[in-house]
Amino acid sequence: MNDSPHSLTPDSTAPGLLRLLPDAWRPYARLARLDRPIGTWLLLFPCWWGLALASPGLREPGELLWLGFIFAVGAVVMRGAGCTINDIIDRDFDAKVARTAQRPIPSGAVSVKAAWIFLAAELLVGLGVLLALHPFAWLLGVASLAIVFTYPLMKRVTYWPQAVLGLAFNWGALMGYAAMTGTLAWDAVALYAAGICWTLGYDTIYAHQDKDDDALIGVKSTALKFGAATRPWLFGFYGATILLAALAGALADLAWPFYALLTVGAAQLAWQASTVKIDAAGDCLAKFRSNRWFGWLLLAALAAGQLVTV
Repeated sequence: MNDSPHSLTPDSTAPGLLRLLPDAWRPYARLARLDRPIGTWLLLFPCWWGLALASPGLREPGELLWLGFIFAVGAVVMRGAGCTINDIIDRDFDAKVARTAQRPIPSGAVSVKAAWIFLAAELLVGLGVLLALHPFAWLLGVASLAIVFTYPLMKRVTYWPQAVLGLAFNWGALMGYAAMTGTLAWDAVALYAAGICWTLGYDTIYAHQDKDDDALIGVKSTALKFGAATRPWLFGFYGATILLAALAGALADLAWPFYALLTVGAAQLAWQASTVKIDAAGDCLAKFRSNRWFGWLLLAALAAGQLVTV
């Protein structure tokens, strides 16, 4: 086992609500990453962005709140399902990395058979959430499963698994828009593309935690591909995020407060790219988690840009 500082970063240091659960439930809660809510936030924000983008003047607030709640439930469940299938497929790799060796499957807390049953239950709940949306969103939801189930395999074949993660994690931008309108438009596509670039940035930062172990066991990532040249790539990814988000706002005819708050979001991303210490796992994790602030800032920008148009 490699003793680099990257591999010593714990997989979870904030058990939170796990303390409130019965002992028998805790391994499954960890399998669904309920002890690591940042991933759920990163999946949820694009859904909320899509809802806001599709709501001129933020009309019909009751429907917005209801759909926002539905997507929140869906984000928890489908993030859990994605993590479960990832852990089933990656169990042998996870056992070789200090940060992930104590995950429920490689540690033996959950058997592979039990994990498959748990995954089926998560997908059933996810189906119930999907059926609460517009029928057009059903088709988009089903289409997303191909990406969700493909992602765990990508790190074996390409140095760009973060791109596939971006396709999966930002699908909610299309789903949110479709749930509100029953259709898609170019502003939604631009927002989706912005999210993909955002994910390429934050997950490259995240992947630097494991780069030494990944290199030893043959797992690929953008962190390994870029290495010491990561910082310019981060500026490129985050710059594209802001430009594409601005394009989405222009296509949706959002008012000036959108661009004002988007500028604040751009500053947050620039801070990440300029200050991240790619050889310090703790700093990489902190910068990764700080993307929750960008998620809120872009949501606030979209809402403000809509409200002024009333």
